[in-house]
Amino acid sequence: MKNTIYFIALLLSLASCGKKSNFTISGKLSGGEGKTVYLSKLLLSNQASSDSVKLNSQGEFQLKGSCSTPTFYLLKLSKKSFITLLVDSTEHLVVSGSYGNFTRDYGVKGSIGSESLRELDNRFYRAKNQLDSLQKIIDSQKTSLANASNTETLKTSYNRTITRHSEYVTAFVKNNPFSLVSVYALYQKWNETSYVINDMQAMKVAASALFSVYPKNEQVVALYNNTLQFIKEERAKNFNNVIESNAVNSPNIILPDVDGHKRDLWSLHGKYVLLHFWSAKDRGSRILNPVLSEVYQKFKNRGFEIFMVSVDDDKAAWTEAIAADKLNFINVGDMKGSFQAVANYNVQELPFNYLIDKEGNIIARNLKGPSINQALSTLLK
Repeated sequence: MKNTIYFIALLLSLASCGKKSNFTISGKLSGGEGKTVYLSKLLLSNQASSDSVKLNSQGEFQLKGSCSTPTFYLLKLSKKSFITLLVDSTEHLVVSGSYGNFTRDYGVKGSIGSESLRELDNRFYRAKNQLDSLQKIIDSQKTSLANASNTETLKTSYNRTITRHSEYVTAFVKNNPFSLVSVYALYQKWNETSYVINDMQAMKVAASALFSVYPKNEQVVALYNNTLQFIKEERAKNFNNVIESNAVNSPNIILPDVDGHKRDLWSLHGKYVLLHFWSAKDRGSRILNPVLSEVYQKFKNRGFEIFMVSVDDDKAAWTEAIAADKLNFINVGDMKGSFQAVANYNVQELPFNYLIDKEGNIIARNLKGPSINQALSTLLK
């Protein structure tokens, strides 16, 4: 039943994407009679004023606007006193609270997104206050050796608070990948350099799901592009980690050749090796193959080998390309994309290669055409 309701809600959301509809935000703020409340659309780098109104003698107000997709708004009393709302088209939000303590003492009804935002914020500020309190006690005990044991206990509590909140927010994102609240959650920070969520998978799932539904929403587009950049940086970091954990700077690759025999990259230590990533269905790869064959024939008897890694998933196409292009050197692939090898070597494009020396160290990358011959001519005189 829950899945059915969710699916219907998703369809309704999709149906409203193209057409702007009116929403209202009304409410009552005690102690704010005669004051002004402002509504601003939250953009990536700034805010766009949408509406404003004075609270009446009972502290009541009503604001109107329109949007075609769920949109973040700030409901503001001043620069430092505001709340964040996630408003969908046709929603009628009702906000209640006190003017003097608006950011901490407010309620919202009529908007699932805004209610979720409020819950995330409340939990975050509770956790942040706990951390601040614990840190003050820890700092006050730094100079006392007698309190060393208690300090360690406090540090454990500090880390546990961070972990619990991070797990809660991560679970929220994973359980609500199609909600724009997840964008808000993913950018929640403890400080300028530390995000609450450090789960790359949660970010990838949310970015992909949201982009499929809201491809023109600027916050979603920004999240999607940031995720692509993080993935690229993560691959590069993993590559460097693998390099640092091995005696050589080229991670090993063990994959089957066309006959099913496992071939081992590290078994070629003692030779210069061109590690080359390609695909039988990639035009650029096929254009470069004759050059590789020519280079191999020229240098194969001088301590040189080519170790090709296919990223294909079609064995027939792979073997046909090997035969057609006369690739008479090592060619491997698991016919599942060889993803581990691709990730370990941070391959972002095809064709792509690394030149590896006799000790297994990478000495050149992404050599194309004449540059392959030039490099080998210098090394294998």
